[in-house]
Amino acid sequence: MAEPAHVLVVAHQTAATSGLLDAIRERAARSPARFHLVVPQQAHGMHKVVDPQDAGVDEAQRVLDTALPKLSEAAGGEVTGSVGDAEPLMAIQDAVNLGNYDEMIISTLPLGISRWLKLDLISKARGLGLPVTHVQAPNKVEATAGV
Repeated sequence: MAEPAHVLVVAHQTAATSGLLDAIRERAARSPARFHLVVPQQAHGMHKVVDPQDAGVDEAQRVLDTALPKLSEAAGGEVTGSVGDAEPLMAIQDAVNLGNYDEMIISTLPLGISRWLKLDLISKARGLGLPVTHVQAPNKVEATAGV
């Protein structure tokens, strides 16, 4: 039997939304897979300038704590997770360099709201050579435990 695919999931505000949960369910149903969620830190206010690498860890950890049980249920098995770099592309590159991933699922806010889409994160992530599935939240984003 073949080894399960290793899927890197990258999300922050959309980490526990129905669109991402559906994408995880669909991917898990296709073939055996293991999932790992990376939540990039998100600096706010003056922390974006002064100490972006030190800010946002607690918030990202709360997102992980909220999302992992929901993602694990959707995947039909344990989903692991970690807090990533404040720069989302760097968080992805770090994970890809440290892990052995076969594909990625990136979940973003909708076009016009998403900073990640303004940064062209999806195209840049595809440049790393792995297949990327992009899940875009609807215009009305569900609340994710205060995130």
